[in-house]
Amino acid sequence: MEKRATMVDVAELAGVSQATVSLVLNGVANARISRATRRRVLESAEALNYRRGKAHPVPEGRQRVIGLFLDEVSTTPFAAQFIEGARDEAALQDVSVAVFCTRSDPALEQAAIDLLVAQKTIGIVYASLMTRQVTVPEAFSELPLVLLNCFEKKLRYPSVVPGDVVGGYTATRALLKAGHRRIAHMAGEYFVEAAVDREKGYRQAMAEAGVAIDEDLVQQGGWSIRAGRERAAALLALPNPPTAIFCFNDRMAIGCYEAARKLGMAIPQDLSIMGFDNEDLAANMDPPLSTVILPHDEMARWAVAELLDSYSGADQDERLQKVKFECELVERDSIAALRE
Repeated sequence: MEKRATMVDVAELAGVSQATVSLVLNGVANARISRATRRRVLESAEALNYRRGKAHPVPEGRQRVIGLFLDEVSTTPFAAQFIEGARDEAALQDVSVAVFCTRSDPALEQAAIDLLVAQKTIGIVYASLMTRQVTVPEAFSELPLVLLNCFEKKLRYPSVVPGDVVGGYTATRALLKAGHRRIAHMAGEYFVEAAVDREKGYRQAMAEAGVAIDEDLVQQGGWSIRAGRERAAALLALPNPPTAIFCFNDRMAIGCYEAARKLGMAIPQDLSIMGFDNEDLAANMDPPLSTVILPHDEMARWAVAELLDSYSGADQDERLQKVKFECELVERDSIAALRE
């Protein structure tokens, strides 16, 4: 009997992630997927005679529930995106998501694990609001596990993180394309992996363009509006100030707007600004902020699909992977061509 094609087979043929296949084949609204990618997925599914249905078999006796562990819930939108993405992907397979905010407290984690094990649930998605390396407690080995927005040095579990290096590169390239050469970077705190990676992408783009970096234009430390305002004021007070600023996140970009306007500068005519994260507020700024998307919704979908696939009989070594999701550029009105 010929083996029935799965979403994994479609993803491999189309050259995309399983989460992307799920989004396309299930007709999820508002998914950020290009027409070309959608067409490629549909053509691959047709070529493989893929039939939609229960693509992720769950053995009898397992409760159709997944535990989503969050280390924090904050004022950023990231926790909501993780929860919504996980919930939406799980719902496609008639699976529910139970959310536990444990703050990485071992006692709280153990209590939640005991509950999930006793109920014979499907498994656990272990998420961090901050992209970082983690050491997963051994207690989590009692159920199938996937890491979301975090990873272990030794690949014991599948993991998914954003491609922050490429995101920083893409953001900087947009400013270079507009003709800017004195491009400043307001970096985050270096203990945050995303800050290190986004600066790495910035430096790669500048080097590729043959533009020497004035280290006075690299301001490190912070992620708040206040930090953005203070660092932007320092940059704009330089004898030879930047014509464009790439910010670690959108909140620092808000601070840039405030500092520039205090000096009577117009955005983007006098100063181009690029953010990162694509928080909801970015589209509502004046002018709307150019930024880079953190694909947390799609990452959560991938994590759930990967967890469900742990019951498909796939080789364990093949599943031990660290996947990076593309951070897409959103060009709005905060960037203008450099004026001569």
